[in-house]
Amino acid sequence: MKWSEHALVSLERAGYRSSAPRTAVVGALGAVGCGVTARQIGNLLDSRGDRVGVASIYRALEVLEAEGLVQRFDVGDSAARYEPALPSGEHHHHLVCERCGEVEAFEDEGLERAISRLARRVDFAIDAHDVTLKGECPECSGSRRRSSR
Repeated sequence: MKWSEHALVSLERAGYRSSAPRTAVVGALGAVGCGVTARQIGNLLDSRGDRVGVASIYRALEVLEAEGLVQRFDVGDSAARYEPALPSGEHHHHLVCERCGEVEAFEDEGLERAISRLARRVDFAIDAHDVTLKGECPECSGSRRRSSR
């Protein structure tokens, strides 16, 4: 089952009535996947011919987050980003370019093992984690190196 189907079924089971704006937002998130802003979701919906107001997009994202169907994360560019929370619990982390705002997903089994070891050592019940590494993407670091010569 695709994430978007899973999300719509989960919302129905939680007692939410179906709404066209929420369904459109779920469809857009399912299509783009990782690290999108509400504005980017709105742009995608507009390009598809789905006219969904910004307030409706934020309301849909709030409901999806409250139901554990999306993960919200901040990368320091003042706009929260959202991505589907997969029912399997599978997840990834993010590389963020501090110059252009590019967000790239990454996975690292060694990092996951280190986090698991840490979780066993600390006196804290860890339910989830997200790692965001910040720096410069290849394009930005390359342009800086060329201009500093």
